[in-house]
Amino acid sequence: MTLQSQTLSAATQDPLRRNADPKEIDKFSELAHRWWDPQSEFKPLHELNPLRLDWIDGIAGLAGKRVVDVGCGGGILSESMARLGATVRGIDLSTKALKVADLHSLESGVVVNYEEIAAEALAAREPASVDVVTCMEMLEHVPDPASIVQACATLVKPGGHVFFSTINRNLKAYLLAIVGAEYVLNMLPRGTHDYDKFITPSELARFARQAGLDLIEMRGMTYNPLSQVYALNRDTDVNYMMAFRRVAA
Repeated sequence: MTLQSQTLSAATQDPLRRNADPKEIDKFSELAHRWWDPQSEFKPLHELNPLRLDWIDGIAGLAGKRVVDVGCGGGILSESMARLGATVRGIDLSTKALKVADLHSLESGVVVNYEEIAAEALAAREPASVDVVTCMEMLEHVPDPASIVQACATLVKPGGHVFFSTINRNLKAYLLAIVGAEYVLNMLPRGTHDYDKFITPSELARFARQAGLDLIEMRGMTYNPLSQVYALNRDTDVNYMMAFRRVAA
């Protein structure tokens, strides 16, 4: 279906493993053609990517590692990890986004293998098969985030690393991530996020513990609207990332 990917039709997968909201998939699919435009709705992802890439690489050492990027979208993070020497597979349930990712991979010459498959299905098929799993800006868009966390933990080898990023659930996060970003600054399309799906760090940590993951580090990501600069720090009130290691067998 795509140019390079080994693509599975989502309709042929076990429906119990299709942990996705069709409205969310449609929402991002409609914007897929703009994924690699750094001035588009995906501008925040382009600007955040160097920060999260350096953080992931500093912990996991991506060169020579096998990586799965869960919810890869158009492949911004997937390609950047491959540029650092990782062997990367990006997975997503948006056909349109994967087509864009595949085409950009061909144009850039950066090899990434893309596949249309749910994280749970890939974990069942290839458990303990990779060194690193990344799942960035996705958990707040699925019906059952704990299931995604478990799938990521299943995919990674004992001793391997798993990285998540998502949005905290509190008044400050509502005001900045929804009111500010979507309605005041117009950084994101209105309706991008649903406050009820935001996840607190304690909830994510609990999902991870139940999946056999140990917390290594947590970082906040903040945006200064005056300087228009993103930064990593310890302010986890809104956007945050967590790094885990799978408990060794």
